Amino acid sequence: MQAVWVELPVRDLERAATFYQTVFGLPAGEISDEGVRRTITLVNPGESGPGVSLNQTANFEPSSSGTLVYLQTDSDALGRVSGAGGKIVQDKTSMGESGYFATVQDTEGNLLALYFTA
Repeated sequence: MQAVWVELPVRDLERAATFYQTVFGLPAGEISDEGVRRTITLVNPGESGPGVSLNQTANFEPSSSGTLVYLQTDSDALGRVSGAGGKIVQDKTSMGESGYFATVQDTEGNLLALYFTA
């Protein structure tokens, strides 16, 4: 099984978009407003893998106690978390030969894992 799409709930779409763009170095996307939900899609240009959408919708609330999504990135991303308004929950931790991970909380309260190899 492989993830093909990830939607992350947010309370403040612009604030969340700034966090993800700052931490992961993603280009600014356009906000889609469908009336009942506002979204912005974040895509790593030229990379394969699942798309990520930040989603501001009633009854779709950020959480730190649900599914944990691992996002592959470079180790420098961890250093940008606090400056972008997030919080490091578990610092860089070795997974042996598999690489490293850290858990962070975004500006909306979602818990994420950052995965990197160096």
